[in-house]
Order: sequence, then C-alpha cells, then structure tokens
Amino acid sequence: MEQAKETGFWQLTVVMVVIASWLLYRYVAPKGWKEWSRAGLVQAFIIALYAEMYGFPLTIYVLSGFLGFDIPWLHQSGHLWAALFGWGDLGATIEMVVGYGLVFFGISLLIEGWREVYQARREGRLATDGLYSVVRHPQYTGIFLAVFGQLIHWPTIPTLVLFPVIVWAYVRLARKEEGQMVERFGDDYLTYRRRASMFFPRRGEWHRLLEATRSSGRVEP
Repeated sequence: MEQAKETGFWQLTVVMVVIASWLLYRYVAPKGWKEWSRAGLVQAFIIALYAEMYGFPLTIYVLSGFLGFDIPWLHQSGHLWAALFGWGDLGATIEMVVGYGLVFFGISLLIEGWREVYQARREGRLATDGLYSVVRHPQYTGIFLAVFGQLIHWPTIPTLVLFPVIVWAYVRLARKEEGQMVERFGDDYLTYRRRASMFFPRRGEWHRLLEATRSSGRVEP
C-alpha cells in the first residue's frame, strides 16, 4: 500500500503534463505539420517524464527487475543518478537543484525568446536584440536546457532515448529556418549569422544571455 501511495499520483501527472504542454505550445507556437511533429517529440518527453515521476516507475522496474540493480521501489528512487551511484539524499538534493535550475532557465529563454521574435515579426524586421544578439535560436536553446535539466533531476529510459532525437529534430528545424531567413533578408541575415552563435553563447558571453533573460520580467514604459 505504501508503495502504491509513493507511485500512484496520476491526478498530479495529468496536471503537470497539461501545464508543461501549455508552456510548450504557447511559446513555441508551431505552424506547419513538421513543427508540430517536433513539438510532439517534446510533448512525448513530457508525458514519459511525469508518467514515471508520479505514476508507474517503468525505469526503476526495468533496471531492478531485468538488469538486477538494487533500487528500492519508492518515488524518491527516481533520482536514479543518486540511487545508482550511492550518493544518498544529498546527491538527490543536488540533482534536483541543478536540474530545476536548468529547467527554469530554459523556460525563461523560451518565454523571452518568444516575446522578442513576436515583436520583431510585428515590426517586419530581424530579431537581433536581447537574447538574439547572443544566440540565433534562444527558444530551442531553452528547450535543450529544460529537457537536459529534467534528465539530471529525473532520468528515465524513455526520456534518455528521446533527448538526442529532440536535439536532432530542432537542429534540423533551425537550419531550415536559417535558409528561409537568408532568402528573405539576404546579406543582413548572413552578417547577423556571423555575429551570433547558433544555440549556445561563445566563451565569455553567457553573462549577456543571463542579462537578456532577466529583461523578460521588466515592464517597458
């Protein structure tokens, strides 16, 4: 009975999936079916993550049952890195803090990147300010960081499999979008592309990304 209580919070699973999915579709705003398919990969990641976090711990079952790892059948054992390497409660806490730090930073990039590109589209110009002055695809960077943060905090077999697929899909999408930007803006975009890196800031420029992210909470006059 205690084990069921530890792993059977299906109502919370539904709530978390709905919230995370709303954030995804609200701030990625896919247009064509290919973009929807890539967002669908992230949604599959979200469902797999929270179904194991609050529902049935498939990964613990596979590792302990089929592979013989000694993992207690408890909710907190979902901190697999700490459980597998014997880091204990302190290790699990560090995992959670680091993982959620990356998740919240990634979500901030997603939201602020959406705000900046939305404003640029309204004005019919390139988005080259704020986050876009540091990286060319800050929203996709946000997705990568948020997904990777969850792998640190709560790794599972399905999400570990999905992570490289998500990265591959969004790298392909970014390259396709850049081709469209070159056709539309020509030399202006080529100049911008030489100035800003694709997904992650160049050495010494992470502080600029952090400063631009913090601007999402400011209200402009």
